Amino acid sequence: MQGILLAAGYGRRFDPSGQTSKLLARLSDGQTVAAQAARTLCAALPGSLAVIRPGQTELAAQLREAGCHILESSEAEAGMGSALAHAVRATATAEGWLLALADMPWVPVAAILAVASAIDTPNRIAAAAFDGQRGHPVAFGAHWAPQLSVLNGDRGARDLLRGPDLRLIDAGTADVLRDIDLPADLPR
Repeated sequence: MQGILLAAGYGRRFDPSGQTSKLLARLSDGQTVAAQAARTLCAALPGSLAVIRPGQTELAAQLREAGCHILESSEAEAGMGSALAHAVRATATAEGWLLALADMPWVPVAAILAVASAIDTPNRIAAAAFDGQRGHPVAFGAHWAPQLSVLNGDRGARDLLRGPDLRLIDAGTADVLRDIDLPADLPR
């Protein structure tokens, strides 16, 4: 299972001016949002790939230090779907892909491992959930490579997650639903 950390977004809701990156914002323990998400993903799936936009040197350094391989993708500038497609094409021989979001630093290792383990057939799609609500991470078996590799724009794989092959994995924590969109989402 290939871990993919999507870290190429602009975070415009966090700072419409683009001066401050939510992924480089500090959590209460001093770690950045992205570094925490990357450490957790790499603890579960060593050798995970982080997708970033070109020129994000500080972010790249933090993600590399957290254990990720880096894919600088100019395609990612078009949105999450384009970033994901580039990552899938770059890891085309994987048996499946687990997608984590860099703005979700509280997802526990156990949830990542449970979702990855749920990919028991190439056709399977799995997602972490809490109280019946789908969250992240999500994972896809190898069967989905053709669909994933041609995604574009900012919708990501949302449409694929509506099919009958989706298995929801109860993570037992709302942290699989918690992301950082606004400065107020950061703990004080």
